[in-house]
Amino acid sequence: MSNKVSFPKSLAYLSVFFAGAAFTLPVTQLLPTEALQKQEQQIAQLPGTTSQAVPSNFIATAVEKTGPAVVRIDSTRTSTRGTRTRESSGVGSGFIIDSNGTILTNAHVVKGSSKVRVTLGDGRNLMGEVVGLDDLTDVAVVKVSANNLPKVEIGNSENLKPGEWAIAIGNPLGLDNTVTAGIISGTGRSSGVIGAADKRVRFIQTDAAINPGNSGGPLLNQRGEVIGINTAIIGRAQGLGFAIPINQAQQIATQLVAGEKVAHPYLGVRMTTLTSDLKEDLSRELGLTLAADKGIVIVDVARNSPAARAGLRPGDVIQQIDGQSVKTADDVQLAVEKTTVGGNVQVAVNRGGKNVNIRVQPGQFPVSQG
Repeated sequence: MSNKVSFPKSLAYLSVFFAGAAFTLPVTQLLPTEALQKQEQQIAQLPGTTSQAVPSNFIATAVEKTGPAVVRIDSTRTSTRGTRTRESSGVGSGFIIDSNGTILTNAHVVKGSSKVRVTLGDGRNLMGEVVGLDDLTDVAVVKVSANNLPKVEIGNSENLKPGEWAIAIGNPLGLDNTVTAGIISGTGRSSGVIGAADKRVRFIQTDAAINPGNSGGPLLNQRGEVIGINTAIIGRAQGLGFAIPINQAQQIATQLVAGEKVAHPYLGVRMTTLTSDLKEDLSRELGLTLAADKGIVIVDVARNSPAARAGLRPGDVIQQIDGQSVKTADDVQLAVEKTTVGGNVQVAVNRGGKNVNIRVQPGQFPVSQG
């Protein structure tokens, strides 16, 4: 599903659109594939005493605790166009989650590579196997053959609050073991809001400086526990970085390690939150006659999708999902993500002024998981 109606999928992923703004900001995956503008950066002031008695040198303590388990990942991809074969390489980051060599990173760091080179914190180089990846959450698992490795301590991303400290460790532009610090700027940022509408993640926003090459590296709390996987920035902007919450990443990783296909329920509609201005635009440009004044209007239904098979139509205005009111397109997407593939979902819509209940069986989102 997409909650953007006026932009193609690729553009929605590459750009962030602000209401009333006259510019766009491209979202950039954190591989070192483009020039980096030099920026002056201020040194973060250390916090004073807190209720949790965090030491004044908490950043150094957190890095000393977690840094040895952060790795560099070098990947090589081979692509063929016609008779020409081309190789491309990239550098990303990752972190070890168990002493037997299981590593979490971003899918876009290793996609297209069955083998990658992993550089450990102690300088050792090992070949790693890509166990599995999930494009929709940008999570991947890599395995190296080694024992007694240092591992990170996993935190809890469920109850993060803006203003909490955040520490990033990674390999931006190949500068290994780079440490930056900032705060949690926001939580629960939907993929549509940040311009990555093809993802199924509620991102953590941080202003800790991250750059191409930080992808897959850990975002830590002040105790040195991993709370997220750094994954994206918004180009030409300062302090707008995004991380995958570690709770979600762990769930995905568990399925990948078990060899399971990660389930991502979808309906197969393009939709947008209805406003009075949009109502007029849809009527004029798409010929949709809408009786409802609020809700989430379906703009398009994909062919052969669960929504099409259930009888949902363009112009239907979604009011409820399984009896729960929804106010925005993001609400609908989140509700569908909580369902199961092949299950039953009751979608209450306003169709030409009449309330209609439609049962839909969500399908598996049609994307390769590598």
